[in-house]
This record gives sequence, structure tokens and C-alpha cells, in this order.
Amino acid sequence: MCKLQRPSNLPARGFGVTVFLCKRKYRVIKGIISPVNDAYRKKGLISAHHRVIMAELATKNSQWLEVDTWESLQKEWTETATVLRHHQEKLEAGRHDAPQDSPVLERPGRKRKRAEQRQDFSQKKSVEKKTAGVPKVKLLCGADLLESFSVPNLWKGEDVAQILGHYGLVCITRTGNDAQKFIYESDLLWQHQDNIHLVHEWITNDISSTKIRQALRRGQSIRYLVPDLVLEYIEKHQLYSSESEERNAGVTLAPLRKNTAQLSL
Repeated sequence: MCKLQRPSNLPARGFGVTVFLCKRKYRVIKGIISPVNDAYRKKGLISAHHRVIMAELATKNSQWLEVDTWESLQKEWTETATVLRHHQEKLEAGRHDAPQDSPVLERPGRKRKRAEQRQDFSQKKSVEKKTAGVPKVKLLCGADLLESFSVPNLWKGEDVAQILGHYGLVCITRTGNDAQKFIYESDLLWQHQDNIHLVHEWITNDISSTKIRQALRRGQSIRYLVPDLVLEYIEKHQLYSSESEERNAGVTLAPLRKNTAQLSL
């Protein structure tokens, strides 16, 4: 799953590079793009309505990339760990039609204990069957998100532990990013290093959503930097102007505000 805040070809490119390399170890089923909620309050973040449509336009011809609106439609900002749990539970719910073992009838006398033991074993086996074969959600991110784990109050420690321990990260690194060094310097990341999969992007690409927005503000062409359909949508709705870049200026990010408030209680 990829968290999306800005328009560019980067999420699709990131998924493509990741699939190519991760197929050596995993069977990749699909990629989920989840636009962040407006309540995240990041500076320059435009309406989720527009971001969802642009993501759908960008993945229109993809047979395995999909855009999910659950996170963007919540009443408030939702922690990444909660979003990952939602998608994992959704995948598991898709297997609700799997055949269930029949209950073991209780027998009287000396055979009762043996029947109870079989009942416990049957229930345990049933739970294992429900999760067996279910795809495991992992968070696709860049090295900047990995490094953001160290920003005070931006992440809750228990959420980071859950993301790393229960789901795992696929982190795309670029030249100049020393993700391995950052993992080494963090006790929590080091503890879960086996569940952090580093994917190095060897093809140098200096394009970023920040530079694309900057070009738009200056009236410069971004053709071939984003899909044509996305470009047409941006031009039609006059998105990413100097005015939109100031949206949420001076406003504290939702996670910082929430986590700081909890610490002060």
C-alpha cells in the first residue's frame, strides 16, 4: 500500500520497481494507492476529491494498481497503522466463504476431555485457515518516511512497532539516501530490520512532486512528468497555484497536534 499526497508518476514507478525486485521473494498480488485525508493538514495539500480523481486517472490503464478512498473519506485523519489494519482485514474478509470445520459434539464420561481437546484444536485450526493464504499488506514508502520515524511526536511508538512488526515496509531508496545507516542508528528499526525491505532505484530520477508543483506555479510545462489525463485535469481545475500552496500554512500537522495533546494529558 502506498500513501499518496501529491501528483506525479512516482507512486506507479515505485510500485513497478518494487514488483520487479520483490517477485524474487514474494508473489505480489496488487498495489493499493490510498490518498491521505484532508485533515492531515499538510501545507499545500489540495482537496482529497481532486487527489483521488488524479490517482484514478493515473492508474486507469493498470490491471493491478487500484485507488482506495476509505482513508480519504474518514471524518478525521487516520493513523497509518489503522489504515493498514483496515486493508488487511478487508483482504481477510474476502475469504469469509472458506469452508469451516463442523463443531465437535460434547461426549459424556471419560471421553469428554478428549472431545474438548479436539474442539480446541479444531478452533485453532479454523483460525489458522482463515489467515492462511491471505495476502499480507505492506507499506510502500520512500526513505524520507523511514527517516520521519525519528521526528518527535510525529509517530506514536506503538504504531511504528505495529507497522514494522506486523506488516512491514518496502522502502525505495535513491542515491544520496542512506536508509541502511538510519536503520542501524534506530533501535526500533534495527529490531525489525528483517521486515524492512530496501529497494534501491538505480535509474537516477530527480523528479519530485515538489518540483512539479513549483513548475506549475511558475507556468512551466510538466508534460511527460505526469500522465496526460492528469495534466489535463490539473489544467482544467487550475490546481497547484501559488494560492493553493499556502493552504494549511501555519497549521500543525494532525499527527503532531494529536500526539502532543496526548502527551500533555
